Amino acid sequence: MSGIVFHKTREIDRLRRFYTEESWMSVWLEQADCVILEHGDFLVGFCRREEADREGLLTFVYRTREEVDAIHTRIAGLAKAPPAPNPTYRIYHFFAADPEGRTLEFQSFDPPVVPHLSATELLRTRRSIRRFTEVDVHDDLIREVIDECACAPSSRNSQPWTFVTIREGSRRDRLAALRGESSAPIARAPAAIAVCSDPTLTGRPLEDGCVAGTYLLLAAWNRGLGTCWIGGMDRDDAKEILGVPVAWTVAMITPIGWPARIPAPPERLPVRRGP
Repeated sequence: MSGIVFHKTREIDRLRRFYTEESWMSVWLEQADCVILEHGDFLVGFCRREEADREGLLTFVYRTREEVDAIHTRIAGLAKAPPAPNPTYRIYHFFAADPEGRTLEFQSFDPPVVPHLSATELLRTRRSIRRFTEVDVHDDLIREVIDECACAPSSRNSQPWTFVTIREGSRRDRLAALRGESSAPIARAPAAIAVCSDPTLTGRPLEDGCVAGTYLLLAAWNRGLGTCWIGGMDRDDAKEILGVPVAWTVAMITPIGWPARIPAPPERLPVRRGP
């Protein structure tokens, strides 16, 4: 959290219901005469006062057009017009108003930009992506993603990982063919990354590699990139293609690229808690 924008209101209970019941915000903190709401890493506070202020613009940013359309469907009666592209600002958006007349904007960037996600949003929104656009992923962006994986925990802080980036189409095709449809996404992205561990540096090569692989998926999603965990690749033929020693552990391989589409979140089972 870096800041909060506060507004004065005469109808704090009505605003709380409006912003939370439509499901685009949730309560972050209740105070004496204020409520602070959150939308990702965007915090907005409303405080009960004798007069309300209605200046400014509250803009809610979404990753895709489909998410903007879904919000419009829920509050169509409050919208000033249907969602539409705005080429001047390269966005897709529509305007609405809250119960006290504040102007609201719901938008996605068109084309997409690197997202700005809260930690909770990052964990809740990440999806496995198996189809990608043809737009390349710059080497510098891949380097940023891999560099963040150095922050992953490892046994005795051994940091035994090597990240192998595969760009050549022929090598990706060979890796993609090893496990049929399970590994096929490797060939559909402009690049792939293998997370390997050196067992001479750690007593837990698989566990350390899997933690680093999880960091890789999250670091990529935080930049708008799609990935998909491909397991079962700790095999000699995969290691030959990757050019790594047979003794190393291949924890996972993932394609990495710009998502062609983001699937809807799957149904989640209740968290199982032990006795």
